[in-house]
Amino acid sequence: MPDWTYHPLSGPAAALLGERRSRHAALHALAVLTGLPGGRRLVTGVFGHPPVPGVGAVVPPHLAEDARRALPPLGASVVRVGPPEPHEVVLHDPSTAAATALLADRGTTVLASPALLLEAGPGWFQRVAEATTPTTAPPPVRDLPRNPLRWPAWCWGALVGLGMLVAGTGAAAITLGPVLLWYDRSFLGMTLDDLHAVNHNLVHFLQHDRVTMAGTMVAIGFLYTGLSAGGIRHGWPWARTALLVSGAIGFPTLFFFLSYGFLEPLHILATAVLVPMFVVATRRAPRSPRWTALPDGPEAVRRRALVGQLLMIVTGVGLFVGAVVVTATGLSAVFVPSDLGYLVTDADALSAVNPRLVPFVAHDRAGFGGALMAAAAAIALLALWGWRRGDSWVWWTLALAAAAGFVPALVVHGVIGYTDFWHLAPVYVGVVLTAVALVLSRPYLCARDEVSAKSTG
Repeated sequence: MPDWTYHPLSGPAAALLGERRSRHAALHALAVLTGLPGGRRLVTGVFGHPPVPGVGAVVPPHLAEDARRALPPLGASVVRVGPPEPHEVVLHDPSTAAATALLADRGTTVLASPALLLEAGPGWFQRVAEATTPTTAPPPVRDLPRNPLRWPAWCWGALVGLGMLVAGTGAAAITLGPVLLWYDRSFLGMTLDDLHAVNHNLVHFLQHDRVTMAGTMVAIGFLYTGLSAGGIRHGWPWARTALLVSGAIGFPTLFFFLSYGFLEPLHILATAVLVPMFVVATRRAPRSPRWTALPDGPEAVRRRALVGQLLMIVTGVGLFVGAVVVTATGLSAVFVPSDLGYLVTDADALSAVNPRLVPFVAHDRAGFGGALMAAAAAIALLALWGWRRGDSWVWWTLALAAAAGFVPALVVHGVIGYTDFWHLAPVYVGVVLTAVALVLSRPYLCARDEVSAKSTG
C-alpha cells in the first residue's frame, strides 16, 4: 500500500487486526495484487516506482515470499533474505539524505532494514529515487523561444489552462448577464420573458446549472495550468499523464450534445482552439528531470500531510463518482427529485409547453457532468502523484481549483433559494474534506529549502 494509506490507516488497522497481523496482511495483499494479470504494472504505475538501482530491502525469512513479489514494484531492486553481501549496506536511518550519501559510492547497494520500512513507509524507495536523480533547473520563462513552434510542451498545456479560465469566466459572465445567447433562443424558440412565463424559477434553475458549470471550467483551467507550468515544466512524467487522462475524459463530452441536436457555436470554437494545443502538450512525456528534491523535514509534518493526501484523493474520487451520476442523470431522467421540488413542476409539464425545454436542460447537465469528471480526474491524480515536500504549486493549484469549483456552486444555490440540504450535502462534504486536506498538507507542500532561504534572507 502507498504511504497515504499506510501511515493514516495503520492505527485503525492495528486496532482492528493487531499491529503485527495488520502489517503482514498489507504486505500479503500487495503481493497478491502484483500476482494478478496486469497487477504488477498497476502497482508500478499507480502506487510505485520502477526499481531503483542500488536500493533494496532486507526482510526476515517468514516474509520473503510476499516481499519478493510486493517490494520490487515499489522500487526495490534487491530483496535480500539473510546476511547482506559485502557490497551491501543495511540502512536503519529513514532519511533520504542517509541513503543518498551511501549511494554516492556507485559500488554500494543500500538495503532498507525492516525497521526503516516500518517507520518510513513503502514510499521510501520512490523518495530515494527522486532525491538521487540528477536534475537541472528549468530554463527561465523569459528565455522561451520567440517562435511558438519551438515552445516546450508545458507552454501549450498552460495555454490550454488559460483558455479554460477565459472560457469559464466568459460563460459565467453570459449566465449572469443575458443568460441566453442567440443560438439558445433559436434552439428554444423562446426568449427570457417566455421562460419566466412558463415557470418563475426556470431561469434561475438554468443559471444555477450554468454558473456551476462555469466554476468547474475555471477549476479545470487552474488544474491544467498547474500541471503544465508546475509539473510538466519540472520534468514530472506523471503530470503529463494526469493532464492527458483528464483531457481525454473532458474534451470528448462535446459528443454528449449530439444526442440533443444542439451544438453551441462558442463551445465548438473553444474546443477547436484548445484540442490541438492539448495534443501538442501531451504528445510525449517530459524526458529531462528538472525538479528539486528538498531534504526531509519533520516526520510529524509529513504524517499530517499524508492524511491530507488521503482526504484529497477521496475528494477527487468522490467528485468523479458524483460527476458520473450527474452525467447519467443528464442523459436519462434529467431531473432529480429536489430539482422538481424547486421548480414545482415535472418534466412532462415542461415538455408540454415546449418539447425542447427538457433537452435544453439535459444538455447543460450532461456538459457539466463531463467537465466535472475531467476536473475530478485531475484532482485525484494530482493528489495521488504530486505530494512532495516543497512543491507549493500543488497546494496552490488545488486551493484555487477548489475555490473556483465550490464557491460559485454554493453562492448561486443560496442566491436563487435552491438550498435543499441533501442536494447540497455532497458539496458540503467536499468543502470540508478539501479544507482539512489543505490545512494539514500546507506546511509540507509549501515548505521551503532552509539552505536557500538562509542564503537569500
